[in-house]
Amino acid sequence: MSTEDPGRAIIVSSGRCGSTLLSDLIVAEPQTLSVQEFFMATPAWAKAGADISGATYWSAVSSPKPELTTLFAIGRPPKEVRYPAHGRWSDRLDQLPQMLAITLPKLTDDPDGLFDELADQVPDFPEQSFAGHHRMLLDLITRLTGKQRWVERSGGSSQIAPYLLRSFPDARIVYLTRNWADTARSMSRHPSFQLIQLRLEFVSRCGIDPFQMTPDQQVPAELEHLLPGRITADLLRERGADSSRYLGLCAFMAAQAEQALADNPPTHLLTMTYEDLVADPVSELTRLGEFLEFADPPGWALAVAGQVSRGGVAQQTVAV
Repeated sequence: MSTEDPGRAIIVSSGRCGSTLLSDLIVAEPQTLSVQEFFMATPAWAKAGADISGATYWSAVSSPKPELTTLFAIGRPPKEVRYPAHGRWSDRLDQLPQMLAITLPKLTDDPDGLFDELADQVPDFPEQSFAGHHRMLLDLITRLTGKQRWVERSGGSSQIAPYLLRSFPDARIVYLTRNWADTARSMSRHPSFQLIQLRLEFVSRCGIDPFQMTPDQQVPAELEHLLPGRITADLLRERGADSSRYLGLCAFMAAQAEQALADNPPTHLLTMTYEDLVADPVSELTRLGEFLEFADPPGWALAVAGQVSRGGVAQQTVAV
């Protein structure tokens, strides 16, 4: 197995704009590890600060994600969750390590086994920044799976674009966008984005993140029924009835991504739009394959372009 550093790339997007489609198509490139929903599963507190040990890092990334725990509790987990029904945590999904919800099941038929292998090695990582641990972990998984490069994609990663661009200056960056009206409508129907919009509304109205509240913090009485532990599936669905509130979310995410790109211009940047991808999938995918340094970009593009349709995406990749 090669000991050279693997290639690294990150797809930045607001989510609901075709990023899952790209990830699923990249799976077909034999030397590329298509990593899904890793960076956005990271605890927010850990994105800055002093160096931490491998054990502390592993404790953070192997813990449950509070937002996903809330969605499991009300019976509305996102359809992207791929943890197998026979898995070790299948009877206690509220304790499911965040990497096992989507990331590892997308890489292997035995996500629990890969998780155990990482649990044996990651705590021994040297003390370093959180970004350094991220890099080592993704590089390790790339080598364990016999790949030459990794491409990470998380829906809504525009929110953490400043962090990603500062932390991974050597990574190839793909910036994917879609028109706001269609993106907002798609967000309004997706439980994870309903929760993201709700969190931003809390922060905007009272300066409090409901998932990081301290015991001494209080929210206005009219918002208490929307707190984690109180919100219901019906209440969350109701928040999706008005797609206009998600236009604000699109604007917020676009502003964060574009400011981050201006503040920390990537050495390697490719911009794509969902509309161009649907209109001319072979050309757009060939361009993507060349940027990501695939062995045969035109061949890969021709092989997978049929999964893109003018009406959106093929049935097997409807989660965009």
